[in-house]
Amino acid sequence: MRPMSQRHAVLGALAVLALALLVPAVAEARTFYGRVGPGPTITLKRGDGTTVRRIPAGRHIFVIRDRSSRHNFHLLGPGVDRKTGVAFTGRRRWSVRLQAGTYRYRCDPHRTTMRGRFAVV
Repeated sequence: MRPMSQRHAVLGALAVLALALLVPAVAEARTFYGRVGPGPTITLKRGDGTTVRRIPAGRHIFVIRDRSSRHNFHLLGPGVDRKTGVAFTGRRRWSVRLQAGTYRYRCDPHRTTMRGRFAVV
């Protein structure tokens, strides 16, 4: 038979493990980089340069670089509608809470050719 302090330590460790399994994981905030212009291009990438295809739900940072007064960067999806102005050039930083679903980004004046999408899971 184990001494009482060892028994309490084992029970405590089991309780912590059980609690960790019951509490859903919280997505760590990530930063994504959107770029539009100067030519007819629009992108959304991670810091390592890969194109965004899937993002976990939660609050994330979007750093937008708008390089043309002929384009804008418009992010749309469940609960989100953020954009730069067409005449605007410069940087914007948005803190956005994403929900599960499909999100799109586009240049409004050229929405049929300058666009992208990603899934939030």
